[in-house]
Amino acid sequence: MGNVPYSLLLLFAGVFGSVALYWLYHWLLKRAASTESKIDDILIAATGKPLIIAVLVVTVYFSIVYSGLIPDRYAYVLDSKYLTAFYILLGTWIVSSFTYNFIHLYGRWMAARTESEVDDRIIDVLEIAVKYVVWFVAFLLILSTLEIDITPLLAGAGIAGVAVALAAQDLLSNFFGGALIVMDKPFKVNDRIKIDDYLGDVVSVGPRSTRLQTLDYQLVTIPNSKIASSVIINYALPEVRLKIKIPVSVAYGSDVKRVKEILLEIAREAVDRSVYVLNDPAPSVYFLEFADSSLNFTLVVWARAFNMAWEVQDFINTRIDERFKEEGIEIPFNQMDVHIRKD
Repeated sequence: MGNVPYSLLLLFAGVFGSVALYWLYHWLLKRAASTESKIDDILIAATGKPLIIAVLVVTVYFSIVYSGLIPDRYAYVLDSKYLTAFYILLGTWIVSSFTYNFIHLYGRWMAARTESEVDDRIIDVLEIAVKYVVWFVAFLLILSTLEIDITPLLAGAGIAGVAVALAAQDLLSNFFGGALIVMDKPFKVNDRIKIDDYLGDVVSVGPRSTRLQTLDYQLVTIPNSKIASSVIINYALPEVRLKIKIPVSVAYGSDVKRVKEILLEIAREAVDRSVYVLNDPAPSVYFLEFADSSLNFTLVVWARAFNMAWEVQDFINTRIDERFKEEGIEIPFNQMDVHIRKD
């Protein structure tokens, strides 16, 4: 028989120590709440309860060991490997709680500083993933500690992982594509962008796809994985104004100086009469080419915003047609293409 009085004394000390730790834990929580840093709150919250339980369980374990009250045929329950497994559980509890609270607090704080919802979704996934990964690793460690063969389990997990990875390949590529959009920030909601043949305003950026509203008011959904590997033109960055280049062709024999004067007069008129055209930078005209059947000019004006291009083109093209007819300037029979770009 073991030393029963010593075991009882040890058990009493463990219970007393657990109660003392419980009060100390709550006192430290109040102290941590009064500080500016949140790391101490997270650390105390993660370690407090596991330590209280650890003191109580460990003292009960050693009290039973020293008491000698357990019959020999049940002595295997006092094997140290079970205590080691218990330590692994406590350590996992602490690590899981700390990482979850850290991501929840600081991750949410960082996500709140952006307008996109993708980073909020990423934080949601990380909070769940951290718990599953930490506890799965702990489960394997406990099985190994208890001398349970985990090879079949690892093999099964590997096969299942491959199957899940293949099934979720598209989902994961779009998810990480959305994460890249959040970090790189090539555009944000309400920006006008062009991706491949799609031109429109960004409506939303989700974890799987980005939605554009085209100029024809159609909703286009583009997978984030495609966006991550595409060339993106953002008409709203670095500023919203838009440079518009309007090519103008006149017949040979036209007075070049007069054509330039008329085009500048039309541009200045657009600045004065239209709310869409900027005076700074000032409009400009360039005589660029002696073509096969025409003299080619380019009129450059600046629209106040990227969504005013058509209004500017309509006003200026209408006035060019009117003024050239008044001045007797001939426009060759060809198609006039308007080029728009950001500078």
